[in-house]
Amino acid sequence: MHESIQLGDMVFISDGGEGIGSVREIRPEPPELLIYIENAGDFEVPMSAVRGVHSGKVVLDCARLEPRLREATRHVRDAADPSYQAPTGNADEEA
Repeated sequence: MHESIQLGDMVFISDGGEGIGSVREIRPEPPELLIYIENAGDFEVPMSAVRGVHSGKVVLDCARLEPRLREATRHVRDAADPSYQAPTGNADEEA
């Protein structure tokens, strides 16, 4: 499964959820990923904690993550501006 992981792939803790970071390195020995988690920095993740890989997404198994990483995933959006609204893509509504 880890053969299809690419540098820069987005990392998720649930399929269909929001991305929490990205793959920075793929390490063969021991088989692990170095991932960057927003607002927390880099973490080493064993390949055994990867639940799935598809469409440029790496989905982690939260139960197999170290406690410090699990805690970091809870705070990914802490620095986000709550007043920001993403553009809808409809130019008529945004004008």
